[in-house]
Amino acid sequence: MMKLPAAVICLLAVLICGFTNASAPITVTDATFQTELEKGDTMMVFLWAEWNGPSRKMAPIIDELAEEYDGQLKIYKMNTDYNRVIPKTYGVHGLPTMLFFKMGQVVDTLTGQQTKFKIANTIARFM
Repeated sequence: MMKLPAAVICLLAVLICGFTNASAPITVTDATFQTELEKGDTMMVFLWAEWNGPSRKMAPIIDELAEEYDGQLKIYKMNTDYNRVIPKTYGVHGLPTMLFFKMGQVVDTLTGQQTKFKIANTIARFM
């Protein structure tokens, strides 16, 4: 009997059952950002870059928050190396940056490496 690698099994699960990790951060781009914003959902956008150490350190925290706030807050991530329009539009000058939106408007911003506690407190202020 042939053993399949875990990645192949996961891909098969997605293709056959339509299973995805709904609580993972959703990747958004310059092209898709406006559509997501217009939905009016309460959301956080994590702006990051692969080369940025604090961004890499925060990635697991963002994943945890996406799971904890699933159904209450949409959490997006945007790689600024490939998407430059949105960061420029919102005056992002440092990474990582978290933009918090409610009904399509920015309600708060955090820049630099943050603790999970600080991000959760920021979310609590506008939820």
